[in-house]
This record gives sequence, structure tokens and C-alpha cells, in this order.
Amino acid sequence: MSESLHGKRAVVTGASKGIGLAVAKALVEQGAQVAICARSEKPLQEAVDSLREAAAKSGGRIVGQAADVSRSGEVARLFEFASTELGGLHILVNNAGLGIFRPAAELTVEEWDRQIGVNLSGAFYCSREALSRFKRSHGGWIINISSLAGKNPFSGGAGYNASKFGLNGFTEAMMLDHRNDNVRVSYIMPGSVDTHFSGAPAEHTSDWKIAPEDIAEIVLNVLRMPPRTLISRVEVRPSRPKKN
Repeated sequence: MSESLHGKRAVVTGASKGIGLAVAKALVEQGAQVAICARSEKPLQEAVDSLREAAAKSGGRIVGQAADVSRSGEVARLFEFASTELGGLHILVNNAGLGIFRPAAELTVEEWDRQIGVNLSGAFYCSREALSRFKRSHGGWIINISSLAGKNPFSGGAGYNASKFGLNGFTEAMMLDHRNDNVRVSYIMPGSVDTHFSGAPAEHTSDWKIAPEDIAEIVLNVLRMPPRTLISRVEVRPSRPKKN
């Protein structure tokens, strides 16, 4: 029997576009109350506005606050905002991510710190805030959006690979830490997703890639599992990748 998401309270990070926006939309359409964040106010507000109609139809709710997840103080303020606006927390989707792709010798210290800060430390800061709130809700879900780069290193991916390998290890350890606290922790590792994550212009997107909505559907399926069952890790690849 699948779990209903209607009325559940969720935070989705990095949700002004791409996977995060698709996940927020999917949750709102199920009647969830969702708080989203992004670093910049304008795209964040545009995302909130784009989801208002879906929220009205489903009985859900959408709110947003700008936050840089690599800064623990901003994360704390984000979760205080979510608690005030939504009245509690059941679900966290750590989606905020950053990719800078070049050989290790060419990465600057600032670029390294930024990737680790957003992709790994940000997930920790948000998870820490969520876990303290799950005690009041008697449990909850954390879903981390990782990458196949978290298990498959590639040339030019030193910083990104490190952040995602770290995220996968952090996720699995956190699951073991809190599984007896009625907290379920999962991570999803997509391959090529049709977003602008790598900085490619719109005309370079392709229908052979995974759609953000496909990842959102996987998030819903993970969340719908009955309390006795945990989908701990999901690997996702394009079914017909582009031939070189």
C-alpha cells in the first residue's frame, strides 16, 4: 500500500530549475506543502509563481526563500522559515548542486571549496537541520540527489567526483545512524539529465537524456514505499545513450 503525500511538509533545495523544480512540482501536485530554495531571489520567485496553480488545484502549498546551502547560517534561516510557514517537516530533498569540470591541476582552491561546499557540506547542513525537526514529527525522509559520478570517476571531474563520492558515503552512513529513529535516507544517482547543469545552452539539450520529470517520478516512488521498506539507492541511466 503506497503512502499518501498529501499534507506532507517538504523542503527541496536548488529548486528554481531542473531536477529540483521538477521534484517540487511533483510533490505539490500530490498535495504536499513545499518550501524551496535557490541562491538568487528572482529565479526563486519565478519558480514559486510557476507552481502556485498546481498548489491551488491539489490543495498543496508552495513557498520559497533564497539561501546558499554552502553557508550554514543561511541554511538555519531557511529551515526556520520552512518551520514557520509549513508548521513542521517530513521530507528533505537535497538537490542543490554545482559542477566545475577541469583537470585537478587547473582547479582553483575557490572552485574546489565551492563544489564541496554546495554538493557535500550543503547536504550535511540541511540534513542536520532536518534531523532535529524529524524528532518532533516522529520520523521523516531524506533523499539526496547524487550522480553516477559518485561511483564512476572521469577525466576532468576531480572536484565533482570527490563531492559526489563523499555525498554517497555520507548518505549511507546517515541511513545507518538514524534508521531506528524512523528516518529513512536514500540517494538517487542519475546519469545524463536534460538540464543546463553543465552550462550548455538550450539548443544543446537532447531527448536522449533523462528528463528532470523522470527523476521527480523516482522521488515520488521512493517516498510512497510503506514504512517497512527503504529504497536506499537508485541508479538511473539514459536507456539509449547517444553514440560517440
